[in-house]
Amino acid sequence: MNPQSAVPESDIAESPVIIRLTDITKSFPGIVANDSISLDIKRGEVHCLLGENGAGKSTLISVLAGLQQPDSGTIEVNGRPTVIGSPNVSMSQGIGVVYQHSALIPSLTVLENLMLSDSDNFWLDKAGATARLHELGELLGAEIDPDMQAGDLGLGQQQQVEIAKAMWKGSEVLILDEPTSMLTPQAIDNLVASVNRLKAEGLAVIFISHKLHEAYAIGDTVTVLRGGKVSGRIDPAEMHAMSEEESKARILEAMFGTNPEAISSDEAEAAGLVVEEQRRQIPADAPVVVQLSDLNTTSRSGEIPITDVNLKIHAGEIVGIAGIDGHGQQHLAEAIAGQLSPTSGAVTLDSKNITKLKVKARQHLGVRYVTDDRLHEGIVGTFSVALNLVLKKVGESPFWKFGRMDKAAVLGEAHQQIADYEIRTPSEQTRAGTLSGGNIQKILLARELSHDPRAVIFHKPTYGLDLKTVYRVRETVRDFARSGGAALLISTDLDELAELSDRIVVISNGRLIGEIPNDGNRVTERVGELMVGSKTDLARTGVAHEHE
Repeated sequence: MNPQSAVPESDIAESPVIIRLTDITKSFPGIVANDSISLDIKRGEVHCLLGENGAGKSTLISVLAGLQQPDSGTIEVNGRPTVIGSPNVSMSQGIGVVYQHSALIPSLTVLENLMLSDSDNFWLDKAGATARLHELGELLGAEIDPDMQAGDLGLGQQQQVEIAKAMWKGSEVLILDEPTSMLTPQAIDNLVASVNRLKAEGLAVIFISHKLHEAYAIGDTVTVLRGGKVSGRIDPAEMHAMSEEESKARILEAMFGTNPEAISSDEAEAAGLVVEEQRRQIPADAPVVVQLSDLNTTSRSGEIPITDVNLKIHAGEIVGIAGIDGHGQQHLAEAIAGQLSPTSGAVTLDSKNITKLKVKARQHLGVRYVTDDRLHEGIVGTFSVALNLVLKKVGESPFWKFGRMDKAAVLGEAHQQIADYEIRTPSEQTRAGTLSGGNIQKILLARELSHDPRAVIFHKPTYGLDLKTVYRVRETVRDFARSGGAALLISTDLDELAELSDRIVVISNGRLIGEIPNDGNRVTERVGELMVGSKTDLARTGVAHEHE
């Protein structure tokens, strides 16, 4: 039995169809993004839409949102053929979209953001808007302060406001794009409760996620897209009859076109069917590779700096950093990598003080940084794949000789890295910016993990990637630690931190406020409690702990 579904499958089966897509096809130069997709969205149903990056999910949502027009096929809304020619038409048809990244204006209050979204009312009705917000807050089961600045809201609160914004004019269909990717377990629970309330009111919810357990926990119907086509579907009766493992295997088979019972152990791990059998034990005498002592930075353009940070990372250890996004993670990563000079404190690598060394000097000593901004900071999109793979070695032997690039050496390096990291590219000369997000991330990993790194900062290494690439990237992080490297893993995905980290440290307002050992005991819940400030697990001095 699906644990989260509040509506019996028999009721959902008889529910009227709000939106019917029939043979929707949409092509772009060189690719058919949606290939004859047919889909029914029913009242009181959570319809999970799954698939790898490039499977066609975003294009299909863009069609429903009025951002793209299909080349062929029909859309019916409440039984009437409808052309959704613009976002305004989409909203007028009762379709609301909550995208993965918040579109709220941080400097405006919640109420001002919501009134600004109501383009039909030039004269702002504050009293009416306040009443509407109260009404939506009750529907969502959320307390939303109308006078609070959007920038001061937690991510879970921002999401509730975004849902209220999408429903401002009375939506019948709510589309949630990766809604849990940056939320704490508590905020996810609140979101699920809100979704179930909306279901009970007869709304239809399209829920897009990469997390298979979420599809099982909250979904009534699951549709899987692969290569622009519908490759699998599980209806409510089947979902309610399946166990979580059965639904997971069925979804994976639809996503990857492979029978899970027939694939190898390596392929199974890459697809997420198995997890590491036993957590590694870091030796008590493992040497400290990276140490931060009373590290402080100064704010830039409103960013949150770090304050009095003390942390040690041992050889072979993965230390996770959890926290609400934007609470000092960027400063922490850049202060270690050398991109940001601290105002005080020290950074040491293998007991050598590197605080005053620049990026290049730290790289030579083995400090590497896999940035979260893969498209802008990570690569030069107009450069070839080959050149991006040696970007940190420009001017250095063996890739440069007598001031000129040795093309044969660069291409040789590229061939090796493309093979080792399974980078899918037409050739090593292809412009890197034309590749998918997953393959761009593989370029970053190949470049930063080559030539014997000693310590690597992985900043949101799987953010926005498809399921298969996520597991391959995670295995790359594990392999680096197994080889004796020291890894700092910064992520907003608590499941990822729990899966990979040996211990998890929570950052809030630039300070390390507590640490959770990864002992398998309610790890994500305990981290989430620290993030929302409901309890203090360890004093800040405990964060710099050493293995006894």
